[in-house]
Amino acid sequence: MLAKFSGKLRHLWSYWQRPNSLPITYKPVILLSIGVTALILGLRQGVTFSIPGLRLGLKMEALELGTYDQFVRFATRDPNGKSLSPKNADPRLLVVAITEEDIQKLGQWPIPDGKMAELLTKLEKHQPRVIGLDIYRDLPVPPGHEKLVKYLEKSDRLIAICKLSEADSPGVAPPKALSPKQVGFSDLIIDPDGVIRRALLFARKEQGKCPTFSAFSYQLASRYLAFEGIESFKATPEGALGFRSSKKTADGKKIKPVVFPRLDSNAGGYQGADVAGYQILLKYHSAENVARQVTLTQVLHDRVPGEWIRDRIVLIGAVAASIDDAFYTPYSAAQNQQHKMPGVVVHAQIVSQIIRAVLDNRTLPWYWPNWAEALWIWSWAIIGGVGAWKLRHPLILGISGVGAFGVLSSISYGFWLSSGWIPLVPAALSMVTTGGSVVVIAAYRMQQEREKMLNWVKEQEETIALLSTMYKGNLATTVQNSHNTSETTVATAPLCSPKSLSAISPKFSERYQIIKVLGQGGFGRTYLAKDSENPAGEICVVKHLMPARRDPKFLEVARRLFQTEARILEVLGQHEQIPTLIDYIEKEGEFYLVEEYVEGNPLSEELYVDRRWQEIQVIDLLKDVLPILNFIHQHHVIHRDIKPGNIIRRASDGKLVLIDFGAVKQMLPTEGGKTESQTVAIGTRGYAPPEQLVGHPRPASDLYALGMICIQALTGIQPHDLLLLQDIETGNLNWQHLAKTSGELAVILDRMVQYHFSDRYQSALAILSDIQKLDRTNLDQIVREPDFEEKTAVLPTTESDNTSVMPSWNHLPVNDQSTNVEEQLDRHPTKFDPETHKS
Repeated sequence: MLAKFSGKLRHLWSYWQRPNSLPITYKPVILLSIGVTALILGLRQGVTFSIPGLRLGLKMEALELGTYDQFVRFATRDPNGKSLSPKNADPRLLVVAITEEDIQKLGQWPIPDGKMAELLTKLEKHQPRVIGLDIYRDLPVPPGHEKLVKYLEKSDRLIAICKLSEADSPGVAPPKALSPKQVGFSDLIIDPDGVIRRALLFARKEQGKCPTFSAFSYQLASRYLAFEGIESFKATPEGALGFRSSKKTADGKKIKPVVFPRLDSNAGGYQGADVAGYQILLKYHSAENVARQVTLTQVLHDRVPGEWIRDRIVLIGAVAASIDDAFYTPYSAAQNQQHKMPGVVVHAQIVSQIIRAVLDNRTLPWYWPNWAEALWIWSWAIIGGVGAWKLRHPLILGISGVGAFGVLSSISYGFWLSSGWIPLVPAALSMVTTGGSVVVIAAYRMQQEREKMLNWVKEQEETIALLSTMYKGNLATTVQNSHNTSETTVATAPLCSPKSLSAISPKFSERYQIIKVLGQGGFGRTYLAKDSENPAGEICVVKHLMPARRDPKFLEVARRLFQTEARILEVLGQHEQIPTLIDYIEKEGEFYLVEEYVEGNPLSEELYVDRRWQEIQVIDLLKDVLPILNFIHQHHVIHRDIKPGNIIRRASDGKLVLIDFGAVKQMLPTEGGKTESQTVAIGTRGYAPPEQLVGHPRPASDLYALGMICIQALTGIQPHDLLLLQDIETGNLNWQHLAKTSGELAVILDRMVQYHFSDRYQSALAILSDIQKLDRTNLDQIVREPDFEEKTAVLPTTESDNTSVMPSWNHLPVNDQSTNVEEQLDRHPTKFDPETHKS
């Protein structure tokens, strides 16, 4: 079961890799990209599925917040991969950390009021701009409470904290000796996953013990900026926070104010976030070194230089692990044991961000509006869809997808370095989903196309057999009995060569203007024509096919065969090395195929008798033609007339083009070991293998013909003469002594032209695989010159058809001759039965 599925998957991939084959147009790609974008935008908002007993919610916010965390970690690390060093810390801040060692030395927690008063006094004597106390002091902690109260009553530098009230708690009050202007709430915004990514600057003043609506960090920053002549103000009618300076620049201009936009509920990766109060996006400065840090003991013992404190913002808080005042941050996931950041350091991050934005002109975090994000996501959906639409090879498609994701990630990270948070995860998902959908839909349509091809194959098979029988007149009685009618068979006389263009058959279309006759057979003619509907006046080839009989039943069968063949040629023409079918027309019982004109020379003009090719040339020939054969064989088509005259070297690029699919034999897939039904023999003597001459062509038959062309090129001997060198025991060719060739290439060619089809390569890809293994540097680079001078070289070889052709029409070149299959079998030198491999 698994092998069958993998086989179908490989088959679909092989279809997908077809050059110049686009199973879907750009319109489905655009529609898919729009649909996927709408789906992604819906998932961003969150989708909930309710099933009895189960409630399932889908939301990609967690993935986007994870991307935010990763960008924070990348942006705040130095080139060595370590956290930013202390020299990058904000010089305007100092953190006095109360460590576990400090608590052990004091012998108690909370710190006694006397020690707290001593700490604050020692700091204030060095004249900091503001001191922030991130420790609750709503209750007395003796001894020394009176000493602390006395300090608080006279100090104007201290900002203490309180806690806002909640549904189940009235909050925590600040020290009673401080005025409300010296108080800020310490509450932090924690996302549902427990990580702090936002900062709360203002909150509604609710009933509770906390008397302020300003955050601790905002109070510290605004006090510090006031010393610089900068004040906060209401920047917009909606109440956006701004900071402006009363000072002017050197040329007398006002300094542009800095506005802190209020966080939107759908900002960046957030979707429907609770943004009550006044929130901003927190952009971390460093994992550990946002500010210089000293300990409580160092300050109490006067071991901290005064310049570290003077004109600074000093924050005092606990960092001891035994004190539950730490939070998860974007750095936590990348650190051992889910490391938490102390609350006092988080406040320092917020204060630093505000000060850097105002004084250092650091860009504040920003994000796109919803319409811009939707356009961004849609653009990557189009990129994914078009990439999957255009690319074919799965490896190239995969590498391109990884590359596109790398570009997307780099662009998103580049925006983040400029403080922009744009969607990465939704854009990547839209790209992958659209690309995958295009692949699936294309595979589905290719499967449909394959099924149609199989139906056409079956119809073609039946029609060819019926047409052949009707032509020979063997089923005249059967047809008469089945339809209870009698038909009169009228043979059509073979075409005569036209004396002028005016003598050509009646004009079949106003669109095509006949220029000249290219070739003529018994019941068909080939013209060179000009396409008048093409602005550039494109030159094309018109094949005029005249049925051998004109009675209605024969014409009906011929018409069915013509239409089926035209449909198949349309599909085959998708390959760049097969002429494109431009049009097919029926008029007055005659049929016309209009195909792309390939300007160039047939390969037969490059093959001279006794003129040998180099091995490199033969290898290049195989590499050029084998992919074409692989393509047509994947479509269950056997060419059956591979010969130098049907291979054109295109003048524009030198590539080989396979032509003359007018006599292709469609193949049915074998099931249960059954072989294909016997069909009309079509081919050219010398190039057609034994099984094809008796009406049993296979894909290996085309590979045989190509191998014969290669041997002809290496030996300079025509194939029908090479057949005289067959081994009487095995039927295989003995040709290597006539050519100078490496053993490796000779082994490949020998296997291609084995007498029995089962001994040959069974696919063009297998030959290509062996060709790729050849070492070109060791191949023979010397051409064996013929025994005569170049000026006496014999003209290029020509092929003459010595097998029967499809009896409905014959549009081979004028030099081609047709005989019966039985006559060809009499001329064939071997006495082996190609099916049983017995004499």
